[in-house]
Order: sequence, then C-alpha cells, then structure tokens
Amino acid sequence: MKDRVNSICIVVLAAGKSARLGRPKQLLSFGGETLVQHAVRVALEAAIGPVVVVTGANSDLVDRELSGIAVHSVFNPTWEEGMGASIRAGAEEALRLYPATEGLLLMVCDQPFINAAHLQHLWETQAETRKKIVLSEYAGIRGTPALYHQDIFEELKALSGDKGARPILARHESDMATVPFTSGETDIDTEADYENLLKSLNKAKT
Repeated sequence: MKDRVNSICIVVLAAGKSARLGRPKQLLSFGGETLVQHAVRVALEAAIGPVVVVTGANSDLVDRELSGIAVHSVFNPTWEEGMGASIRAGAEEALRLYPATEGLLLMVCDQPFINAAHLQHLWETQAETRKKIVLSEYAGIRGTPALYHQDIFEELKALSGDKGARPILARHESDMATVPFTSGETDIDTEADYENLLKSLNKAKT
C-alpha cells in the first residue's frame, strides 16, 4: 500500500495576467477581501501546513495584498509560460523551504467558494485511499484544488507551458481519487463572470 501523506505544503497559484478579464483577478474584491487574500485565508484556516504563494504578473500588487499575512511569497520569472511554469516554481520553492514535505496541495485564487473543510477533505481522502493524486471534481471536471503525493514531485518540477498538470494526470489515471466540490465550477475568467458572482452574493443577502 502506498504511503499516507503526513506533511503538506499548500501552494496558491496567483501568477497569471488575467488577460481575458483585463485586470488582475487576484485583486478583485469578494466578501470584503481580495480573491488572493480569500484563497490564502482559506489555506491558513485549513491548518494542514505552511502556505506558499506564487506570484508573477502584477507581483508587487499581489504581494501588497499579502502584507502581514503568515505566508511565503515567491516570484515566478517565467510566469508568461503558463500554469505549468507556476506549478513548477511553487513546487521548487515549497520543497526548498520545507524539504520534509510529503504532499503538495495546489490551489488557484479564482475559485471564490473554496473553503477550509474542502482542503481538509482532500487530505483525509488521500489518507483513506493512499492515492498519489486527489483532485476536486465539479461539472465533469477534475482539477484544483488538488493534492499530490511526493512520488509526483519530480513531475511537478518538470512542468512547463500552459497545460498545467494535465500531462501528469494523463499518466496517472489509475492512481487518482476525487472529492466533490460542486461550487468549484464558479471561477472568474471574464468581467461577466465577476458581475455574475457579485449578483449572486447580493441575492443571497436579500
């Protein structure tokens, strides 16, 4: 039976340019905080390990949002390559800082309904199944947040381009588990996405 992950580092990917949105999505306001602050707060509330934030485009602005918060920020100089490069940078920095880490939990900052309980559930599912990869599942998609066993670390550090971790998932189809995350399908890529999110919040308050 494969090893259980006992020590985790959470990596929040916040390096993108948000080209389709036209402004940094990391800085969008959501419930009284910015999206990157929200993601980091959730990661810290999960209390399952240290948190590393990968920045790139607009790094100065993103770092300003993280001022005074107990996380480590790392700048990815090759952020323009795409998500794969940011995963690589985050994995390398997390393992440099915390070499005893046995699992990396990757998050993005544009899933506004992520919560600490879901991150904990990913870890619990890995402990139960001993799978190398545990993914969130929503709207027929398996993706982030996602937990990777240390057996996958070298593959994470070899990523590049804009396909994210999809090449890794294709190689490990038989060694994955999933955790339902219905609200994970709500993300923010365009101005319309953000407007719809704000409208849904206003309806919930009335």
